[in-house]
Amino acid sequence: MYYTTTLNVYIKASLVICYLCCNSEDIRCKCICPPYRDIDGHIYKQNVSLKDCNCLHVVEPMPVDGKDVEAYCLRCECKYEERSSGTIKGTIIIYLSILGLLLLYMVYLTLLEPMLKRRLFGHSQLIQSDDDVGDQQPFANAHNVLSRSHSRPNMLNKVEHAQQRWRRQVQEQRKSVFDRHVVLS
Repeated sequence: MYYTTTLNVYIKASLVICYLCCNSEDIRCKCICPPYRDIDGHIYKQNVSLKDCNCLHVVEPMPVDGKDVEAYCLRCECKYEERSSGTIKGTIIIYLSILGLLLLYMVYLTLLEPMLKRRLFGHSQLIQSDDDVGDQQPFANAHNVLSRSHSRPNMLNKVEHAQQRWRRQVQEQRKSVFDRHVVLS
């Protein structure tokens, strides 16, 4: 239920983004005109076709009069620009979707996983005494608990088993490096 609500929020957000982006144009002509005599430099943008991408069609209002128009336009650099707003929208939607999935995974890890572990392993195994901190792992006997829970052969048991195997390997490596001072070469 939470997943469908989040999915609906992302769909609505993507529709709002699409609506806001639809007002922008995919083509434009951009003219950069440097300072000329007592006139400051300016950037002009106009939505025109490729053949009309020049100073005479883009620079409005023309800051100079008469015979200076040609000299002013020769100094301006006009470029025709084209972009794909559909690709940009698609990229943003994919980015927001991945961000939403990561957020859901974070919620799972912070809220649901501890509750599942309490239910599976029992509350007393999650708490360590102050003198045991650092000496042993909080789920050191998880293999025994997993082997006893034959009634629930599901993916969680397989994942927990793999995690415990990895944790034992890491603990063994720590012992060999810090206690025995042996490094693999």
